[in-house]
Amino acid sequence: MYRFLLTPRWWGINLFVVLAIPFCVFMGTWQLGRFEDRVQSHEQAEKQPDPGTRQAKPLDSLLPVDTVTSGRPATATGTFADQFLVPGRELDDREGFYVLDLLRTDGGKALPVVRGWMPGEPERARENNTVPPAPTGEITVTGDLQASESATSTGVNNAGGLPDGELGIISAATLVNLVPYDVYDAWVTLPASGIGGADDSGNGMKAVPAAAVEGSGLDLKAFQNLGYTGEWFVFAAFVLFMWFRLLRREAEAARDIALGLIPDPAAPARSTPVAPEPGEPVGTPSGTPPRSG
Repeated sequence: MYRFLLTPRWWGINLFVVLAIPFCVFMGTWQLGRFEDRVQSHEQAEKQPDPGTRQAKPLDSLLPVDTVTSGRPATATGTFADQFLVPGRELDDREGFYVLDLLRTDGGKALPVVRGWMPGEPERARENNTVPPAPTGEITVTGDLQASESATSTGVNNAGGLPDGELGIISAATLVNLVPYDVYDAWVTLPASGIGGADDSGNGMKAVPAAAVEGSGLDLKAFQNLGYTGEWFVFAAFVLFMWFRLLRREAEAARDIALGLIPDPAAPARSTPVAPEPGEPVGTPSGTPPRSG
């Protein structure tokens, strides 16, 4: 009854099933692992003390930025150089922009420093000359350390076409194309009491709080991983179900053929006898004259 499993068609079906099910299980397990990693990172972040309450350390000792050093107070000494405005950033449900200045350290490398946030549009702020200039001379800043933004970070602008002096994403990969010196693969945001930051002499800027580490919380992406896990396992079960259903249908058809309930499509077709012409004696081949008695 199951000899049809040896046909080329069923060899192809069985090969697909043998490859598809382990692949679906592997992808589902991988997505589940991603979800568990996010849950673990979230639990670890809740157990750790507030990064802002820790003692400030030199910038180089906290690099590269990871889940442990992100948000830690970092200190750096240098002089402010180029300034950029980062549009499309929200704070307290208001649209505005960041004021970012590059702090060139003694080693020549620059650290992006977000001195604060201002409401409105950068173009109008420049026209009205309301953007506070950075302090001059050598200074030491202390700010909360942040990793370079990526294309998936909140508020970034990847469309391009921004005017000169504006920046869509805070990252070293973008800044090195705009300035003639190296840039740290990190940035800091100054607190309200930071030198040259918000609330200095009533400059109109607001301090930008440090953002949580990407992928460290139970956000929408974490539950997407959990949803993808279910989808892969369901697809594996669906492949197995369809294989079993197709097998059962073929087995039932083979049984009916063996019992003679339905004709065998593989059997040679039988010739149908030709009906005699009207007036022709039955059993006489057409075209042969009948014998005389």
